[in-house]
Amino acid sequence: MDVDRKFPRVSAWIYGGGMIEFGSDDCRDSQIRILDLGTQFWESTEKYESLSDMLAAAEQALADLEDEGTIDKL
Repeated sequence: MDVDRKFPRVSAWIYGGGMIEFGSDDCRDSQIRILDLGTQFWESTEKYESLSDMLAAAEQALADLEDEGTIDKL
């Protein structure tokens, strides 16, 4: 699978200097967090079955953040 083509916003976000954290820890229930220079823009509320599902959720979250005007168009 070509991740850059399947998830273009995720790729643009990461290559543009943003960060996406995947995985749970003792401090948070979320499995995905979208960040940039110390600002958290979004975190998941769902549990995902696969990394592909996590990437799809991050892709949709970035699209929603663009539509809201929270982040610039990627």
